[in-house]
Amino acid sequence: MKRLPFTLLVLLLCISPSLWAVDIYVSPHGSDANEGSVNQPLATISAALRKARTMRRLNNIDLSGGIHIILQNGLYVLQQTIVIRPEDAGSALSPTFIEAAPGAHPVISGGIKISQWKKLETKVQGLSPAANGHVYMSDWPGTIPPVRELWVNGEKAVCAKSSNGDSMQRILNWDKATASCWIPTPQFAALQQQQKMEMFIHQWWAIAILRIKQMVVHGDSTQLFFKEPESTIQNEHPWPAPWLSKETGNSAFYLTNALPFLDEPGEWYIDETAHKIYYWPGKGEDMVTATVTAPVLETLIEVKGTADHPVHHLFVSGIEFSYTGWLRPSQKGHVPHQAGMYMTEAYTLNPPGTPLKKTLDNQAWVGRPAAAVLLNYADNTAFLNCRFTHLASTALDAAKGTHYTVIKGNVFSDIGGTAILAGPYSDAATEIHLPYQPKDEREVCDSLIISNNFITNATNEDWSCVGIGLGYTRNSLVTHNEVENVSYTGISMGWGWNDVVGAMHNNRILANYIHHYGKHNYDCSGIYTLSAQPGSEIAYNVVDSIYKAPYAHLLSHWFYLYADEGSSGFRVHDNWTPSEKYLQNANGPNNVWANNGAAVNRTIKDAAGLEQGFDQLSLQRTSPYIHQPINYEHAEVIELVASQTATVNITELKALLVEQQMDSGAVYQWQNHYVIFDTVKDVLVLKGKLKKAFPGVQVKWYPDLFYHFSRKYCSDTVTAREWDHVILTCNLVADEKKQKEYLQYHATQFQQWPEISKGFCNADFQQLLIFKNGRQLILVISIPKGETLDHLNPKTTENNPRVNDWNKLMGQYQEGIEGTKKGEVWVLLKKV
Repeated sequence: MKRLPFTLLVLLLCISPSLWAVDIYVSPHGSDANEGSVNQPLATISAALRKARTMRRLNNIDLSGGIHIILQNGLYVLQQTIVIRPEDAGSALSPTFIEAAPGAHPVISGGIKISQWKKLETKVQGLSPAANGHVYMSDWPGTIPPVRELWVNGEKAVCAKSSNGDSMQRILNWDKATASCWIPTPQFAALQQQQKMEMFIHQWWAIAILRIKQMVVHGDSTQLFFKEPESTIQNEHPWPAPWLSKETGNSAFYLTNALPFLDEPGEWYIDETAHKIYYWPGKGEDMVTATVTAPVLETLIEVKGTADHPVHHLFVSGIEFSYTGWLRPSQKGHVPHQAGMYMTEAYTLNPPGTPLKKTLDNQAWVGRPAAAVLLNYADNTAFLNCRFTHLASTALDAAKGTHYTVIKGNVFSDIGGTAILAGPYSDAATEIHLPYQPKDEREVCDSLIISNNFITNATNEDWSCVGIGLGYTRNSLVTHNEVENVSYTGISMGWGWNDVVGAMHNNRILANYIHHYGKHNYDCSGIYTLSAQPGSEIAYNVVDSIYKAPYAHLLSHWFYLYADEGSSGFRVHDNWTPSEKYLQNANGPNNVWANNGAAVNRTIKDAAGLEQGFDQLSLQRTSPYIHQPINYEHAEVIELVASQTATVNITELKALLVEQQMDSGAVYQWQNHYVIFDTVKDVLVLKGKLKKAFPGVQVKWYPDLFYHFSRKYCSDTVTAREWDHVILTCNLVADEKKQKEYLQYHATQFQQWPEISKGFCNADFQQLLIFKNGRQLILVISIPKGETLDHLNPKTTENNPRVNDWNKLMGQYQEGIEGTKKGEVWVLLKKV
């Protein structure tokens, strides 16, 4: 295992001026004509770098203590990216420091202020009537391209969109033959005249942003066509594709960037032709005093070395980086494959197969998103105790050829993409499934340390991004970070989807705390890996509290730990998770999993996350303000419906369950209906195997668990050690209004009808679950082993007449499934 050079360790521990250090001071109130002293500071960081470069070039003074570029308090607004070149590099004995002055809070910003807001008094064509009297207007600088983000008093505003709040609609269909998408016709006027409108669509583990070329209205449905290059990519790539499912609903979407959508507080829109910007203030916002910031730069600082001449011995500390934009979706759309890497070409292989992988069904080439701070070919560098906030894409990216880089003690908050990205992914010319083993190994990222960083509210624009993402790296350590409130995966490591041993090895993910993840996208996990990484380790981490994503393609397809295709050479041990909901998908050899789950020693759980001295950073958590339910592992319901021509062989069914490491006794039957109730590693895989084993049999998954009673609602919360399950089924009536009423009653039952849960407690019910697929319901009542429902159920109504009232009320919403007798509603499925 490679170690950090002793000189770097010493410098990181003692970043303080020596007797011979040279100080160059910078202040927003200074002048580049000044000498750069504390009393006569320079005005720009670029001028300070130039002065330091001249000192190193002339070498006519003692620089043995390094050069300290010291930023005094204030806002440093950049007109262009600061580029740090090999000529700015320090050395082991004479590093270059860019740091905050003692007690100062310097902010490097890529934003401009939009001021002189006036309340809109005249009618603007296309503006929603709902906005009349609420909207303010200002001039948009004609020399600046329109932006995709706007912050008001430090809070990100919303570009006007078709769905209010956090709601989204569902697409009707995706038509590959015409490369178009069908949606419900939007109820807005004059949309077909909008030239810059976009579609934001959720699909599997990613999203896509598609610029709309044409809208064709067909009554209550509308056909959308898209601009190139994204139209071809979106239509041809198979993974991830638009999701079409009767069980869980089609892909969710909204339309955005059109004036008619500006219809609620907090929304804004730029009219490029008229050079005007419109905004509907949120509650308590005064546009006379509000600070409105628009980002005009994508990258604030670029550390730009080469393989032969890297930038080295550069240390940045105590600085805030804020207000950067993300322009590519406005120029070429955005169709990411995974982890925010956007596809430049992608298609299905027909027939499938490559020399490396005979079953591979797709090809893709990707690009890398913009970053606020970008490092290429940088050795012995560090970013310490900095703050990254209000950034539209990646925050900090150690992209290629970075060695011995330390990222420690930083806060990442309000990040549109990935907070910390490191290591090459596939180069633009390299297909993503090919192994990575460059001839010039200097481009491999090596010996990175990412520790004690706090990441919150990241991935809030591109939901396919991650908290911390490592591509191809080796000898790297990710430790004692806290990642929370992210849209997808917490920490992702690896790329390539194959088990060929390449440049990756000896990477470690240790003692991190990941929680409140999967806010929008599933097929995710707290920690995720890809491909061969011999000698790598995932240990002592805590993963907890995945959000219940409102538009997930598969409601149970999430995990605490997820080793995806080709993952090999890993030791995965002593990780605390609430349950063992893990997935090992198409893994390679030499993986060892041991002692993971809720039984992990408490001391390990307590030690994960930020260490002492950094733990105060977690006071900035945003998850407490997100009112979104938490998901948990539960048994799934899958039903097989046989017919006269397609039957179910019980013996074969039980053997298949054993093969899937499931309980062969978890099968219940009523007539031609067979219900499986058990925990499932991967519902999609199980459904596929069931359909293959029993051709012609209808296989139904019940993804919607909409009601869950447990003993936590009882005064006696103790549960029985062993349970039996009673399975019943019926239909909701066909009236959609009544269906909604039924669901609403159950959503508020614990608050409005507490007597019902009291009855369940009295009857010693351990849990009561109701699953839904279409109109059909599956009711699961879990009781202590050896008891019967006939014995326990009467206890629900003892001295509790409200239970009878409830049952009578619910009767109007329920009816029997096909095959029941007249008047029969709930039918019992018996264990087989």
